[in-house]
Amino acid sequence: MANPHEVNRPFEILIVEDNMGDVYLMRLGFETVSVRVHLTVVEDGDSAIRYLLNGKDEAAHPRPDLILLDLNLPKKSGFEVLAAIRDHPETALVPVLVLSSSEAPKDIRRAYELRANGFIHKPASVEDLKKIITGLETFWLTVVMLPSR
Repeated sequence: MANPHEVNRPFEILIVEDNMGDVYLMRLGFETVSVRVHLTVVEDGDSAIRYLLNGKDEAAHPRPDLILLDLNLPKKSGFEVLAAIRDHPETALVPVLVLSSSEAPKDIRRAYELRANGFIHKPASVEDLKKIITGLETFWLTVVMLPSR
């Protein structure tokens, strides 16, 4: 059976992460998925908001199908980025998964209060990261009907 989400463009995934080691590992993990993905990385909260809300050129700033958002970012926190995403009509429906080293209940609760679609604790090993990316592929890239597709 053909993938119901198949289109001529890859899945656009925006990674908002300031730790380039984590970004490197995510890039490696996404190389193993069977669907086409295009990863864009921004390294701080200000850049994420500018990318999402001020990018009028769709070719230069494609609307993401999914956002992976760290909470501990320079300039603006992940919470501030999430609030800005949800407050803007053009990005309000884009799925956002918080990918954080925090396991604090107050952080998890706050992320969901700001309407995150999920909260994932950053894994301690490459193998665990691969499992998470496999889960992202299985659920978010092949099963769920995304609003931007």
